[in-house]
Amino acid sequence: MKTFRLLLCLLLLLASRAFCEDAASKSSTRADSAAASRAPIAKGLRLYAAHHSYFVQVPPILTEIATAAGFADQVWVGAKYLGGSKSLQHWNVKDEDNKAKEALKAGAADVLILTPVYLPDEGIEKFAELGLANNPNIRVTVQEFWLPYDAYEPHYYDPPKIPRPEKVDHNAQTGASLRESHGRYFHEMDALIGDINQRLGKQVVFAVPAGQAVIALREKIISGHAPGLKTQEDLFTDPLGHPKPALQVLIAYTHFAVIYRKNPAGLPVPSALAQLKLPADEATALNHLLQELAWDAATHHPLSGVFSK
Repeated sequence: MKTFRLLLCLLLLLASRAFCEDAASKSSTRADSAAASRAPIAKGLRLYAAHHSYFVQVPPILTEIATAAGFADQVWVGAKYLGGSKSLQHWNVKDEDNKAKEALKAGAADVLILTPVYLPDEGIEKFAELGLANNPNIRVTVQEFWLPYDAYEPHYYDPPKIPRPEKVDHNAQTGASLRESHGRYFHEMDALIGDINQRLGKQVVFAVPAGQAVIALREKIISGHAPGLKTQEDLFTDPLGHPKPALQVLIAYTHFAVIYRKNPAGLPVPSALAQLKLPADEATALNHLLQELAWDAATHHPLSGVFSK
């Protein structure tokens, strides 16, 4: 009996040690993964974008910004535009024509950029699952947009569809009204991103807080602290809210901050801002503001993967 007890104690001791070592190993792995997810990006990344019209002008600006920041080796694997699209519409493109799926299956993309409109949108998770299955380090970024027509109204896009307004007074908005109208959308998108990451067991999907950065810029315009921009209408080409050059650059900086986890402060004025025909000092000041707002939005969003330090 004594021998049996000693043997049992020994077995329990060995099992306990193995459990502790396994737990320590898993903890170390999680810590290494977390550290890697915060590490600076050392080289240009391979990008694919499945997007709608709010993103059309961004790729060349993002390339110019990345090159200026030392990522001249950045590569656009491809980009697909579908007007007013959800990610599911990109997913449902026929396989023989679906370059996004092709790139993910080949492990040819480091970052997949999605720009969905309203939820529900099962395409985000489908793309994330496919990407992760073929590249354990894939990142799927989701652009959280600024509301079309300055209103939360999914039925501009989803059935039963309703007529879209012909006129919108963008200048009538305040910072408070913008934050109130966008609040539900931001909450829904953040919740979905969090749920997807939980189901995948790691953070694969990251938020690009474009809409938040846009609101911050509009507040600067309202307060008279946006060089070269007099009214909120200076940001938009139409009632829907398609971006003019200043807004295009802001969105590109926000994507840059999330993709490269790098502060864009100090980068030269992008050529897109030349369309505003501002004096050099005013263009420089506006560029600095756009960089500041993009970085602030990225570092304050808990799902961006970007940290200020």
